[in-house]
Amino acid sequence: MITIGRLARYAGVSIKTIRVYHDKGLLPEPGRDASGYRRYGADDAIDLIKIRTLAEAGVPLARIRDLRSATDEEFQQALREIDDELAARIRGLQATRGRLRRLAAGQPAPLPTEVGAHLEDLAGWGFTPRWVDLQRDLWILVFATHPDRATTLFHDQATILTDPALRQLFLDYDRAHDLDPDDPGIDDLARRIAEAHRERYGPDEPPGPDAGSEIPALIQGTVNASSPAWQRLDTLIRAQLDV
Repeated sequence: MITIGRLARYAGVSIKTIRVYHDKGLLPEPGRDASGYRRYGADDAIDLIKIRTLAEAGVPLARIRDLRSATDEEFQQALREIDDELAARIRGLQATRGRLRRLAAGQPAPLPTEVGAHLEDLAGWGFTPRWVDLQRDLWILVFATHPDRATTLFHDQATILTDPALRQLFLDYDRAHDLDPDDPGIDDLARRIAEAHRERYGPDEPPGPDAGSEIPALIQGTVNASSPAWQRLDTLIRAQLDV
């Protein structure tokens, strides 16, 4: 028979933890000997190690307490379920670790191969590095927040840029970044973009994230914040489209 202190050392927990397990009904509290000390046996040590192992696996104390009354078959089934849960957590942690490594390398999130190829095309078509970087960041945001809609939206945008006339509109948008907000060219560009939008979509909205999503506004806000000229261009386009 051993004291609570020695039991704690054997099981690798603190005395306070053992007392918590007593209070929660996980570990029976033995009676005191003639000297007034509680004495624990081998079964207590084994039970404590089981409890510690389950607790370290993230099993709630209430579930551990319930398992004390489980049959051997029920206990084994519970262990298999806990193992599956641990495996899922490990996969999640590994994915998080991968994201952290990409973040450290300056790549916040992976993008589909076709998006990477599209970004290379942008540079080849004459878009500025600023525009390419902005597009990369925005696609990362869209694919991270709306994975079910992102591919449709990407294909629509990529198709637009295969049309030389429409691609020129985006090139002009890119180059308007450094213009004075009151430059007359911005008014003309807004008119041309609005006309192209109506011709392509008619009264319908272009494909995008789910209705009610804050992502479109966040994206446009990011674009506008980088250039007063772009901000005025967006205001003019919205006014002409009445959105």
